[in-house]
This record gives sequence, C-alpha cells and structure tokens, in this order.
Amino acid sequence: MYDVFAGLISAISDYMYSCILIIMLLGVGLYFTFRGKLVQLRLLPESIRVVGEKPKGANSVSAFQALMVSTASRVGTGNIVGVANAIAIGGYGAVFWMWIIALVGGASAFVESTLAQIYKKKDPEGGSYGGPSYYIEAALHSRTLGVIFAGVLIATYAGGFNMLASYNLIDSLTSYSFYDAAGKIGDFSTVAVVGGAILAVLVGICIFGGGKRIVKVTGVMVPVMGIIYIIMALATVVLNIGQVPAVLGHIFVDAFNFKAIFGGFTGSALMQGIKRGLYSNEAGVGSAPNAAAAADVSHPVKQGLVQMLSVFIDTILICTATALMALCTGITPSKDLTGAPFVQASLANTFGAIGPYFITFALLLFAFTTLLGNLFYCDGCMNYIAGHKVSKSGKTIFNIIAIVLIFVGPLLNFDLVWDLADVLMGIMAIINLPVIIILGGTAMRAMKDYTDQRAAGKDPAFKASSIGLMEKTDFWN
Repeated sequence: MYDVFAGLISAISDYMYSCILIIMLLGVGLYFTFRGKLVQLRLLPESIRVVGEKPKGANSVSAFQALMVSTASRVGTGNIVGVANAIAIGGYGAVFWMWIIALVGGASAFVESTLAQIYKKKDPEGGSYGGPSYYIEAALHSRTLGVIFAGVLIATYAGGFNMLASYNLIDSLTSYSFYDAAGKIGDFSTVAVVGGAILAVLVGICIFGGGKRIVKVTGVMVPVMGIIYIIMALATVVLNIGQVPAVLGHIFVDAFNFKAIFGGFTGSALMQGIKRGLYSNEAGVGSAPNAAAAADVSHPVKQGLVQMLSVFIDTILICTATALMALCTGITPSKDLTGAPFVQASLANTFGAIGPYFITFALLLFAFTTLLGNLFYCDGCMNYIAGHKVSKSGKTIFNIIAIVLIFVGPLLNFDLVWDLADVLMGIMAIINLPVIIILGGTAMRAMKDYTDQRAAGKDPAFKASSIGLMEKTDFWN
C-alpha cells in the first residue's frame, strides 16, 4: 500500500511540474514582468528603501517585521537541502533555472502581496490580517474557492512542509557513524524514531504555550545563523576561488543541455530547478501574502515591494551561496549523494570535521523555526474556514495532529516526502496563479498610483477610489 501511494504521488508530481506548473509559473511571472515593466528590477532600489520604514502605530507590524516572518518561512531547509537535491538530481544547470524562477517569480510575489494588502481585514485590536483566501472572496465573490485554498494551505504547511522539514533535519544525521550504529526499531532507524519524537515534543511544548523561551532564543539565533551561514559560504568560495569560473561555466552550459532536458525531463536541470526554486522562495504559491497582510503601511505597493525583495534574498542570495559552497569544493553531485549529506561532504572537504556539524546545527535552527512558522500560517486559514476564531479544543486537536505529522516525517522515504510537499505546494500555486492574473489589473493600477505619487515627491498614501476599486475594503476607503 505504501509503495502504491508513493508511486501515485510521484506520478502526480511529475505530471504537475512537467505539464502544468512549468507553463503557469513562467507564464504568469513573465506576464507580470512585462506588464509591470520589469517591476522586480525597476523598483528594486525602492524596495530596499521601503523596508526600513516604521509603522504609524506603536504596536503595529512594520514592513520589515512582515518581511522577517515571510523570510523565516522561506529561509529554511529548502535553502540548504533543496538546493543540494536540485544539483544532485538535475545537475549544475538546476541552479540557473532556480535563478530564473526567482527573477520572474519576483513579479508574481509583488502582485500577490500587494493584493493581500489591498483586501486585508481589520482585527478587533486594530491590526490586520488576510491572504489569498480573503482576496479570492472579496474580489471574486467565491467563499468556496477561498475555503478550498485555505484547506490546501493547511495541508501543505502542517503536513507536507512540516514532515519535509523534520525529515531533512534527521537526514542530516545520516552522515554520522552513530546513525547506523544505533540500529533499528522495527523497519525504521532508531535515530529517525527517537529524533522525530524529540523534535515533535519540542514543537509541542512551544505551540502549547510552554516554550516561549525556546521561541525567543531561536528567533534571535536564526538571523544570526543566516548571516554566519552566508559568511561560511563566502569563505568556502574564497578558499576554492580557482574553481568558481569552471563551476559557473558548468551551470550555464548544463542549463541549456536540451538533449538531457528532454531525454529525461523529470530528473532534468530545468524541472529540478523549477521545483526547488518554487519550494525555496514560494513566489506565486500564496503563502507570503498571509504575512504581508499583517503589515501597517501607507500604501499596499510598499508591502508588495518588500515581499518581492524577500524572494531575491532567499534565492539569489542564500540559495546561490549554498550552490557555490557545495560545487566549488570538488565534491561531485550525484543521485547517491543528496540532501544535507551532499552539503556536509562539501564543507568537510574544506573545513574538516567542523563542516558537517555546522550544517547540522544550521538545519536544526532553520527546521525548528520553519516548523513553528508554518503553523502560524495555518492559524489564519483555520479561522477563515470556520468563519470565526477557532475554539481552544479545535486548536488543540489540530496541534496534536500537526505534532504527530512532525514525528512521522523522518520515517518516510526521500522520494515520498519530497513528492508530497511538491504536490501540495503545486495545488496551492494552481489555485493562486490564475486568481492573481484575474486580479492583476488592480495591483498594476496600484503600482502606477504609487509610482506617480513618488514621482511627485510624495510619501505614497493609498485610497481605493484612486484606482477605481468598487469593492469595499476595510482599510482603504
């Protein structure tokens, strides 16, 4: 039964990414790139300026804080393990296609987060919340589609992504001798069972209210670890600087090896780059808008620009750092050396024993905060489906299920856990991308309103009527 299910999910994943999502992701991204007159490049300096603005209210969420929430969810195991898998399975050229997905995806990210701001809702404390479910209902008048999207998001983040995060963390332990020495419990590795249980318990302590100190400590350590990670990557590249020209050459040559692409598309650089690029930066998937809607800004476009910047930070900066760090050390990527062990082997070649330990520690922090951040996204969607704030008992039942899934993740095999996350994420994109195409005119008019005000020397302030928006909004009327 397990093999049948795994085979079905694999077939669905291959079909989605080879026949549907490759067209949708590139098509929608290019559409908004041209319609927005290269918004992701033209307004990139403006996005950097905007990210430092302070909110008006003392207790309001700033654009920067919303950026950190979405970046914390984006920056995680996908930036390390996802990149390593893309290279190991698809070859050097997968890095190039990750860049392309980030470049064109920046335009999609701008649109979806701008829409989330326009259609955000006011909470009783004066703050705001929202996301794709809310702009689907407000603009398309379809609560049914909004509920479907919310349900898929919950399944993706509490199920697919959290099982994958826990799997990736435990997988990083396979490179140590104690992993095999510990033996098995039934058909499963003892380390996977015990490690998954410990991770599930720690997450449980935090989400049931007893782990505020853990959350606070990791919240401080993750940005620091992110900086240290980039420094480590730069140091690795500098120490192997002679390899960089050859690596870059391999990336560009392999990216356009069309014989390899069409000869085995599911394992090609193109498909792996698209899959892992989307998993890493989530542009167009509809996740980041949930965080973007919480920001207190004077104009929706400001948050669209900030979330656009997050895509570049994630893929162009951090994923590139991982790729160069892994490829410049002389370790040859292969299907037998995937995920965290591939990156660990690369660092061990440069820094000795400290390299693998560093990657394991980084994954521990990234995976843990990703697990908690993913459940944050689920809260708003559960409230949307219920039509009110979910009861304490309902939330408890959900949390218990989420904790069990975190435990289950390390017990799955490599192909199933990745394919399941890809399929669920793909369904989110298949719903969200057509919606933002339909509503794209609203975001484009908002962008023009913003740039016109900036050209006039003003600090842009938004009114729904200024772009002919007939729907009533909670904030902009």
